[in-house]
Amino acid sequence: MVDRRSFLKQAGSLASAAMVLPSLQAPARYKIGLQLFTVNRDMNRDPIASLERVKQMGYEEVETYGLDAAALTYYRLPAKDFAKHLQDHNLPTPSGHYDLQQFLNGSADDLNRYVDQCAEGARILGQRYIVWPYLEPKLRTLDTYKRVAGLLNTIGARLAKSGLEVAYHNGGGEFIAQNGQLPYDIILHETDAALVKMQIDLYWHAHDTNEPPHALFTRAKGRFVMWHVKDLHKVSRDYTELGNGTIDYTRIWPDTGLSGMRHFFVEQGGNFAVNAMQSAADGMAYVKKYLPR
Repeated sequence: MVDRRSFLKQAGSLASAAMVLPSLQAPARYKIGLQLFTVNRDMNRDPIASLERVKQMGYEEVETYGLDAAALTYYRLPAKDFAKHLQDHNLPTPSGHYDLQQFLNGSADDLNRYVDQCAEGARILGQRYIVWPYLEPKLRTLDTYKRVAGLLNTIGARLAKSGLEVAYHNGGGEFIAQNGQLPYDIILHETDAALVKMQIDLYWHAHDTNEPPHALFTRAKGRFVMWHVKDLHKVSRDYTELGNGTIDYTRIWPDTGLSGMRHFFVEQGGNFAVNAMQSAADGMAYVKKYLPR
């Protein structure tokens, strides 16, 4: 029999463990998200009508793409107006992609100013994560990734003061070794896990390596708070609609807890079979059919 003192001690240990590893506790239900870059032309042409169509498809949250920092606008709408339209359509936005790459070789003052502008926009929209979305192919050297890691730590520390977080989205080539080292491992190992989270793009991971995502998730448990879900064309290896390519997400999905995933976003950056809206609808149909939430 376990006496009261032993029980309380064991309960305290379990509670402490839960506090140490909160990211491994999966939410009760994942909302179906869409990265709005999928329908970027539509959003820039008519953001309100586009949000209406996205909502009608069944999407429950969205990730934004881009910010006019000087004007503090999203898709040509003032941040407060855009936030109101998101609210009207019941489409919360936990994260957004922001153009942090432009400050890779810039001054610290310029970077800090932009990060503060991003934070202001994110707070208006109710976002938690500001995402570094991309590194141009010509910049993808090991030295550059080391600079990016340092900047991510700096950005993460600055955002933490206002209750926000920075996340890094991987691109092409980051799981292909350069001089025996994976660029992505530099990001993983040289950033502070408490300050910098990961948004894993599973298309680019599958594009560049045969290693199963499970191995990556095991190496950095709980770090991958967001997933980008898109498919790899069987012939061209370009983007394609979910279910039309080579990535079997039913095999990856059981690792949501291991990875620390809190949000996932369907995304297709191009190569649409019909058009962007149809591809977004096809992505929704795939998620509903194959990915339990």
